[in-house]
Amino acid sequence: MPDAALGPLRPTDDDARAQARDGVVDGQPVGGRPADHVGVGRDHGGDAVAVVEQLAGLLPGCACILVTSHGRPGHLKRALAAGARGFLPKTTSASTLAEAIRTVHAGGRHVDPQLATEAITAGDSPLTPREADVLELAADGASVEEIAQRASLSSGTVRNYLSSAVGKLGVSNRHEACAVARRMGWI
Repeated sequence: MPDAALGPLRPTDDDARAQARDGVVDGQPVGGRPADHVGVGRDHGGDAVAVVEQLAGLLPGCACILVTSHGRPGHLKRALAAGARGFLPKTTSASTLAEAIRTVHAGGRHVDPQLATEAITAGDSPLTPREADVLELAADGASVEEIAQRASLSSGTVRNYLSSAVGKLGVSNRHEACAVARRMGWI
């Protein structure tokens, strides 16, 4: 979360914010002290939802706000299921971010309205967890044989999972299935 975005907060709100830039070290958010609120922004290669899950397990009373460029329905649903109290795109204005922090600090939730609408209208993923795993492995253009090796499955089983995913998503091939699943945040 950019420090400049926190500018609209009143000085008395300093104790209401903490940041975990790189997750959790030795059971504590980075920074060395337990926090009651953490802003998580890990789009630079990490899995922010995994950090939220880890924090929820280590610090059950900690309220997390996820600020992400991955504002897709599936990511929002995963984040909320993991215990996030807020979910905002990185394009959020400083005043909206400040309001979200205040809302979460007061015990509420704050989810970007557009993302919430998209998540509600998108519905749940029709893919099984294994179909999603296989599609994720297929997303980089890997061959069926490569996917089978990486997933410890037979080539025939991989083809069956891919075929099932293609059918469920109503597309023509696995590349389109990957694109749809990624756009919806299901992989």
